Amino acid sequence: MASHPTTNWSTGLFDCCDDISTCCYGFWCCPCLACTVSGKFGENRCLPLCDILSPAITSSLGIPLCVPPAVLSMRVAVRHRYGIKGSLCKDIATSCFCEWCSWCQMNRELKYRKENTTVIVNVQPTPARY
Repeated sequence: MASHPTTNWSTGLFDCCDDISTCCYGFWCCPCLACTVSGKFGENRCLPLCDILSPAITSSLGIPLCVPPAVLSMRVAVRHRYGIKGSLCKDIATSCFCEWCSWCQMNRELKYRKENTTVIVNVQPTPARY
């Protein structure tokens, strides 16, 4: 994790045409895509179900819920892990108004990071024998 955000997202929020398979997956079954992204990131695959169930549960108790908790927490975690520039305010806005695009962007980011993994090998020279 970078101490200071140093990079941008590898694709924009609305760059769905950069990865047609993710775009179609998100369009036809976004809850499935959300669960896949959560699993790829190392979280519980059922975490995104909170975004589907939370509004129903909280509204039945008279508590309004505006921000989908799973997409917001995942977006913040992805940004922090990879040192991506942004802010909590932008993450909240994206999570509230572009939830499905956010899941697609996170999936593209995880694919990009997996394809562009840098491995650093540190080899120590063998000591000279005299």
